Amino acid sequence: MKPLFVALALALAGTSAVAAEVENHGPHPFSIRDLVMMDRVGDPQLSPDGRYALYTVRVTDYAANKGVTSIYLLDLDKGGDPVRLVDKASGPRWAPDGSAFYYVAPKDGVAQLWRRPLGTSGKVVDPQAAQAVPVTNAPIDVDGYKLSPDGKKALLTFGVFTDCADLACTKERLDGRAADKASGTVYDKLFVRHWDTWSDGRRAQLFIADLDHAAEQPVLLTRGIDGDVPSKPFGDDGEFSFSPDGKTVYFDVRIAGKAEPWSTNFDVYSVPADGSAAPRNLTAANLAWDAFPVASPDGKTLYYLAMKTPVSEADRFGIMALDLATGQKREVAPNWDRSAGSLQVSDDGKTLYATADDNGQHPLFAIDVATGKVSTVVTDGTVGGYALGKSHLLVQRDDLKRSADLYVADLRGKGLKQVTHYNANRLKNAQMGDPEFFTFKGWNNETVQGYVVKPVGYKSGKKYPVAFIIHGGPQGAMENGWSYRWNPQTYAGQGFAVVTINFHGSTGYGQAFTDSISGDWGGKPLEDLKAGWKAALAKYSFLDGDRACALGASYGGYMIYWIAGVWNEPWKCLVDHDGVFDARAMYYDTEELWFEERENGGTPFEHPENYEKFNPVNHVKDWRVPMLVIHSAQDFRIPDTQGLGAFTALQRRGIPSQLLHFPDENHWVLKPQNSVQWHETVNAWLKQWTSADASATKLN
Repeated sequence: MKPLFVALALALAGTSAVAAEVENHGPHPFSIRDLVMMDRVGDPQLSPDGRYALYTVRVTDYAANKGVTSIYLLDLDKGGDPVRLVDKASGPRWAPDGSAFYYVAPKDGVAQLWRRPLGTSGKVVDPQAAQAVPVTNAPIDVDGYKLSPDGKKALLTFGVFTDCADLACTKERLDGRAADKASGTVYDKLFVRHWDTWSDGRRAQLFIADLDHAAEQPVLLTRGIDGDVPSKPFGDDGEFSFSPDGKTVYFDVRIAGKAEPWSTNFDVYSVPADGSAAPRNLTAANLAWDAFPVASPDGKTLYYLAMKTPVSEADRFGIMALDLATGQKREVAPNWDRSAGSLQVSDDGKTLYATADDNGQHPLFAIDVATGKVSTVVTDGTVGGYALGKSHLLVQRDDLKRSADLYVADLRGKGLKQVTHYNANRLKNAQMGDPEFFTFKGWNNETVQGYVVKPVGYKSGKKYPVAFIIHGGPQGAMENGWSYRWNPQTYAGQGFAVVTINFHGSTGYGQAFTDSISGDWGGKPLEDLKAGWKAALAKYSFLDGDRACALGASYGGYMIYWIAGVWNEPWKCLVDHDGVFDARAMYYDTEELWFEERENGGTPFEHPENYEKFNPVNHVKDWRVPMLVIHSAQDFRIPDTQGLGAFTALQRRGIPSQLLHFPDENHWVLKPQNSVQWHETVNAWLKQWTSADASATKLN
């Protein structure tokens, strides 16, 4: 049953009503309405001459209950207002000569690759110069692409049946299935379902097309590859690339077979760009994860990221250099104890750029190819994306008080300047809480970091109720970054102080710190959470330890169920989103088995004791604290039977409890109106149990 305030929220007239409600307010505490209507800047792309920026902006269509993405152009030299070029499109990429850009957008209901010329007057782009034209005319969706260095060809990704001879065959088979009145599907191997999608037998495969004849059947480059290029569910064009001369294509893939759900053995392959030979495995010797290949400007070296531990998704990604002539490999910065991501190479080939978690931040780093020396280029916040030019950088950056905007700087990060100001008008009256990081001694007397956020309207000498947020992953972190799901400012705006701890297992503090959680989910992290809570109460007198609720999602949800039985004393209430309730059942319900086997030292039929050691279901008899359980039907990572089981336990024990169930969401709550409902329900639960006159909150 929906609470009345949720029904009221969903009765709003639409986008304009919600937007007006947000923007026309005077000074007010930051709220979920502010958050859900914010413009989301992403995918920055720098023109070849460095003068112009292409990027995307996602706006919320509240009435349609979805986001709509458009492509914008900004003159970095002259400044001024950005120009919106294309609506309902994604993936903008510059033609190598800067005369046009490409993107993906629907045509007659099918996603195609488009080209939009940008006429010039001297060196000034005229965004209204010409109309876009579709480059492809495929019968099925173009899922992704990458242009060749000369701009004459494009790599294209499609979801196809690998036994089909052409794209039309896949289309015909899909149409036939849709017309078939029998709805059953027979499976003979896993994955049966993955993340939020049931398998239909298709694989993501890599093709190449001549852009002058892209409407013709493209050439399949990954023939014989039993795997997805790019990987599912979140792979992108960072997983495939061209050599500088355009004659070779590099990609990474996990060969699937029947072992796909318990393997992380991705490898990097090369294949002739004309498809004249079969793909060749370049990293077969490493049984762990190799991925994200990018060639040096001279074409002699292939850089890629590699883990060293098989069956792990949280091992450190080191930067590898492969000499393509000799086959020799070396690690570029072996002593840099951070896990690299989003790798790019400078125009002169001397410097690599990568982002990485680092002590509560997510900066951009520069790595000297010859010496391995690492320098911080852009710090203090989260670099969510960047584009590398010949003389400067275009950076997407955010932090705990600012949503993403674009910045420019030189290649060393000097002269960092903000060039877009999205959400400035919307948030000029939205009041936020001030964050502050702190450290303390956690497990084994080791230093652990956390942060607090003061409530909006904070006054010295006053005490405030607390939202104690436990992050997921578990190999993740609560960082100095903006979030559209677990944003501490939404709690600060409701009058809560926020405390969060980056316990053992978190990323950005060295690989040993990250690895320490495996096999010890309820051990070291719990000690850190206890010590962090104690340290926060001692350091920040405004925290009211008698009016505190703990919240967590995914692994954080597991921890909520765990502390419900073994550390329930401090809490007036608990909120669990998509958590693991029964560790043994979780193994048989989930899809990515490598994660479960890595974290628990094997399978439950080989090592049942490992799954029972920290299993929340075994401590239900000690549950006492009121709990809100949230789960979604499309969550295949942690299926909703886990949440249903926990709610059953709470109800049978007679503990005050609620279940919020979404039939149309996955592990995350993404739809705008569902996000509003999620936050309103959580906020009401927190206020109910932390109010001054709250009734007895524990079962005796």
